Amino acid sequence: MGDSIEVVDHDPAWQAEFAAIGKTLRGALGDGALRVDHIGSTSVPGLAAKPVIDIQISVRSLEPLDAYRVPLERLGLTHRADNPELTKRYFREAPGSRRTHVHVRELGSFSQQLPLLFRDYLRAHPDAAAEFAEVKRRCARQFRDDRQRYVSAKEPFVWDIVRRADTWAQRVGWRPGPSDA
Repeated sequence: MGDSIEVVDHDPAWQAEFAAIGKTLRGALGDGALRVDHIGSTSVPGLAAKPVIDIQISVRSLEPLDAYRVPLERLGLTHRADNPELTKRYFREAPGSRRTHVHVRELGSFSQQLPLLFRDYLRAHPDAAAEFAEVKRRCARQFRDDRQRYVSAKEPFVWDIVRRADTWAQRVGWRPGPSDA
């Protein structure tokens, strides 16, 4: 149980919100951030989403942690050391700030490439984005107060999109475009 899950219509302002946050992150991290990208559902025009800006910072190595933890904490972000996903380091917005999730991953790793491919596939395939929006809305209605069950319920569709995205990537020779910030 936790806060209620709300999936809302796409808000074009999300791009501008990311741009402002991304510029601040880029300024704080400099060359330590090899990429700063808007990922997740808010990064796909037209896609309904939970109104949370997801940002991926790509670094050469997750160690030493302080190379990026210290500048991010100076911005008010909170390092979530208890995050169980060992292929990233996770930060959240400062208390009272706009809901933001910052995922720090190693450049070129599977976990770093996957959200970029997923995003780019949905951007290139509005029909798939519309299907995903409907799945998310249905799961949010069904599991409004149970975040883990919401995530689990949409997971099979997410992996179906990943399979489609991989096929597309092979066909078009997909590579991530330039960093968003």
